[in-house]
Formats: sequence, C-alpha cells, structure tokens
Amino acid sequence: MSGEDGTGDDATAVPPALRTALVQVAADALGATEPVEVPPSLRAVHRFAPRRRATAGAGPLWNALQDDAFRARVARVWTQANPELAAGLAPDSEEPAPPSLQAATGAWLLGAPWRDLLPAEEPAVATVSAEAQARLSRAQAEADRLRADAAAARDEARAAEEQLGGLQRELRRLRSDADRARSEGRRAAEEARAALDTAELAQARAADDLRQASEERRSAQAERTAARAELRAARKLADVRVRLLLDTIVDAASGLRSELALPPVAELPADLVSPPTERTAARPGSRGRSAQDPALLDELLRQPWAHLMVDGYNVSKSGFGELSLAEQRRRLVDGLAQVAARTGAEVTCCFDGQEGQQHPPGGYARGVRVLFAVGEIADDLIRRLVHAEPPGRVLVVVTSDQEVVRDVEAAGAWVVPSSTLVARLQRL
Repeated sequence: MSGEDGTGDDATAVPPALRTALVQVAADALGATEPVEVPPSLRAVHRFAPRRRATAGAGPLWNALQDDAFRARVARVWTQANPELAAGLAPDSEEPAPPSLQAATGAWLLGAPWRDLLPAEEPAVATVSAEAQARLSRAQAEADRLRADAAAARDEARAAEEQLGGLQRELRRLRSDADRARSEGRRAAEEARAALDTAELAQARAADDLRQASEERRSAQAERTAARAELRAARKLADVRVRLLLDTIVDAASGLRSELALPPVAELPADLVSPPTERTAARPGSRGRSAQDPALLDELLRQPWAHLMVDGYNVSKSGFGELSLAEQRRRLVDGLAQVAARTGAEVTCCFDGQEGQQHPPGGYARGVRVLFAVGEIADDLIRRLVHAEPPGRVLVVVTSDQEVVRDVEAAGAWVVPSSTLVARLQRL
C-alpha cells in the first residue's frame, strides 16, 4: 500500500495512530466473522477475548489487512458502520468527508487517498525521524511475532491440556479396570478358599469313613478268624467222635469174630448160582452217581494213587472252542493243575502234536504232565498210557471218543465224558 492510494505494503508509511485504528476495525470485523470464514492466520486471534484481539493480535491482524480479500471484508464492515463518511469518500461526492482519523481509516480500507484526511496534529507525528519509525516498526513487528508465538504456545498448551485430559481419562479407566480386576481376584480367591474348605471337609469325612471301614474290616477279620477256629474245633470234635465210634465198631466186630471163631468166607452167593468164571478186578463204587456227575470224578481222584489221563483237544474244543489252540491248551492245563493240587492225583494231558512241537516259554503249570503225540494220534497215546499202568491202580480217562472209551474200559480204566471235566473246571 503506497502512502496515498492505499495499495502498497509499506507499513512504515502508515502513522501509528492510523495503524491502531485500522487494527481495531479489523478486530471488530473478525469478531463478527463466522468461524468457517476466518482466515487460517487469524484463527488463534479469533479465539481471543474481544477486548484483547486488537492488542494481543495486532501483528496478525495488520498482516491480514495486507490481503485484499480480508481488507475488503473489513472495509464492508466499516462502510456499514459509517455510511455518511463512506459517501463523503467517493470521488464524485458533493460534500467531501472532513479530515479525521475515522475518515482516514475508511480511506485506507477503501484504497482512497488518506493522508489529507489525517487530523491536523498528525503531521507532527510524521516529523519523527525515519530511524525512530523504523525502530518502532521493528519493535511492533517483534511484539506481534511474540504475541503470535504466545498464541501458538497457548494453542499448544491447550492441545497438551486436551491430551492430558485424555490421558487422565484413560488413567481413570485403567484404574477402574484394575479395581474391577482386583475385585474379581478377591472374589475368585474367596471362592477358591471356600472350595478348599469344602475339599478339606470332604477329605476329613473320607478319612473318618476309611478309619471306620478299617475298624469294621479288622472286626470282621477277627470274627472270621474266631468262626474258623470254632469250625476247626467242631470238625475236630466230630472227627474224634466218628473215629471213636468206628474204633468201637471195629473192635466189637473183631471181638465177635474171635469169639465165634468164624472162618474166612470162601464163597459168595453168586458163586453158588452160576459156574465159576474169571472175575474182573472190582472197582471202587460210585455210590450211585452217573458218569456225568462231577462228584464222581472227585471221588475217583481221591482214591490212593489215582491217575487222571485227559484227551486234551477233545475236552478243550468242547469247552473253549472259541479260543485259539494255544489258549485252549493253556486254559485246560491251568485248570488241571488246580485239580491236581486239590486231589493229589497224578495228571497227564495228551494233545495231538507234530514234528518239532515244543512247550511254550516258561512251560505249563506244575503238577500236570503235558504230552504231544508225534507220529500217532492222542487216542493211541492214551491207550498206550493205560496199558502201561499196573493192574489195580485207579485210572480215570476223560474223553468223549467212543472208540477210546471202549478200549480203555476193557483195560480196566474209568471213563468220564469231556463235559463232566469241563463242568468240574468251571466250579474252580
């Protein structure tokens, strides 16, 4: 803005009084401007209090007045506030505006000559040396810069305060979460303590129950021991009574035979009915039991020096046919071992075998002789075993093969079906 037409940018040509008046008008116009229309350089000044805008924002306002758009906006505000002075500033005005600071302000804003409109005392101010005016202008510019820096610092402080507020809110939220977590932790700890107390109570009850059960078990064992002792005593008493009765009868019979001088019986009634024939060796009686009765097998095996011979696969396939041959042999031999242990009889079990047949690792149960027929069948092996025994020995053959039954019975052996031995083993 030049010195006369207001279009130059020489700030030193504008007297301080006129500059102050221009800044004040610009501050008033800025206060009436909508926030969205405020120039970016004046947004900080726009947030100042109205009475501080002209002083604290003098520098930014003066710089903004150098922009034609902002100056035109301020000029419109000034024209609306001073319509008569604005009319007197027109070039073709019949009544020119009288000299005044207000008129010079309007002329500067409207781009009209303004020096002649300054008050009379203004020239005295114009006599100030150029050097002083330059220093003053630099001081004002520095003050404006400092004010702008202060405004920017305030903006930064405000932003920092907002950030601090956000951080404080976040801190409060985190503290709230921490309090909630501590509360949940305390509740979980209380629940854990309650569960622990319940578990300890249950453990104590279980210990009491175990103690009571142990006492009851000891008491039951003591009662069982006492009952066994009473049973042994009763059995011993019964044996003594039976033995005494038997001895009495035997002694009585011996005395009667001696007293009557009875000779030995040479003939029996049956000898008198038919001619004498070769009599077969008499077997121990079965007391009316059938061959299918497992008790008959027990009675036979209790005879002195009884020998039990078993047709292995004939028995195992009828009783454990669903198992493999090895499992059949194992199960049958284990059962026979228990029979041998209970009766004291000699037990031989015969299986059909083949060349190289061997016993399993560890062997079979003790007390049972296991034989494999190699080069012959188990039936022939059983026949040879029966014929190898001396006459009069109790021989029991377990088989369901009728040919074997016929042959061994002719040799004087007892024959028991396979099903009878299977039933006897199932009772073990």
